[in-house]
Amino acid sequence: MQQDIAEVIAIEKSATAFPWSEKNFEDSLKSGHHAWVYFDDLDEIIGFALVQKVVDEMHLLNICVKPREQGQGLGRAILDHVINFANSISAVLIVLEVRRSNQRAQQLYLQSGFNEMSVRKDYYPTEVGREDAVLMGLDLGLVSLFSDK
Repeated sequence: MQQDIAEVIAIEKSATAFPWSEKNFEDSLKSGHHAWVYFDDLDEIIGFALVQKVVDEMHLLNICVKPREQGQGLGRAILDHVINFANSISAVLIVLEVRRSNQRAQQLYLQSGFNEMSVRKDYYPTEVGREDAVLMGLDLGLVSLFSDK
């Protein structure tokens, strides 16, 4: 993904008001976090995800889809890939933070089985002040219990 950082940053900047910096991406990769980029038929990057494994948990650090590609199921496909990967490495829980104002993302996570765990006060920067993050989690042990039936 190192060679794709410029494209990933461009997507991040076009999709969010407070994007990660190049250093954020580079530090994440240097730390050994897992990362994927997703391409369209023209080999252009249209989405990406970064996750961090911590013992038996997976933290979804960043997931993003190019704005013109949003609403077509790519975010769900990327999230499904993350969930499948977490299962493949025997993670028991996936956690993430999402802006309280990002109802669209919260709906995607809820539809994928995530639940609200708590709120992190003043977690994200805004134009004026800070915004709370909703901490969400997906208990993969519960998912496997229900999917085995």
